[in-house]
Amino acid sequence: MNTEKHSLYPFEETSKEDTLKRSEWFKKEMKKRRSIRAFSSKSVAKDVIENIIITASSAPSGANKQPWVFCAISDADIKAEIRKAAEKEEYEAYHGKMSETWLNDLKPFDTDWHKPFLEKAPWLIVVFKKPYGLAEDGSKEQHYYVNESVGIACGFLISAIHQAGLVTLTHTPSPMAFLSKILKRPENERPFLLLPVGYPEKEATVPNIQKKGEAEVIAWY
Repeated sequence: MNTEKHSLYPFEETSKEDTLKRSEWFKKEMKKRRSIRAFSSKSVAKDVIENIIITASSAPSGANKQPWVFCAISDADIKAEIRKAAEKEEYEAYHGKMSETWLNDLKPFDTDWHKPFLEKAPWLIVVFKKPYGLAEDGSKEQHYYVNESVGIACGFLISAIHQAGLVTLTHTPSPMAFLSKILKRPENERPFLLLPVGYPEKEATVPNIQKKGEAEVIAWY
């Protein structure tokens, strides 16, 4: 190994007991996480959002190219513009694009094309993926496993939001090209995911649904 290109990993070993406790604590914490559609307008400090995004950007990526950009939006006019464009796409989806099976599967969530949370939540985070990089001279730089890398970063992002005591919702209006236009993003970026971030309304409710159990999601060998 070339020691000039590597540094010692600062691993802090824990006992078997502490490892189990930590894994159980995190499991319980993350099982409390739910997707929320009813947001409070209560403000969230910019520093909190920055910490959350930097946590997300620590995710692994193909060849460490980090093919992502996180756009954090608190400006009311921009949020209103995003809501208007998103609801246009959602209306078309609910009135012709979605199959009957899809619409039936959505019934337990009591959702429709109206997306007021896009304005009410204090922050929107729009995640853009970079299929390729752009060098200073304008030439293209290759990126690897872009969707996988950005997907992992979004998992970090959602976990960080929850651990900060906030809530979110993964929103994917289709198509999402309007986000590139509104936010004036460069040609090598594509919208990947839109997340409202903030506190839930005082009496926010969630659907009575269950996650799959161990026997359904784990195959032991």
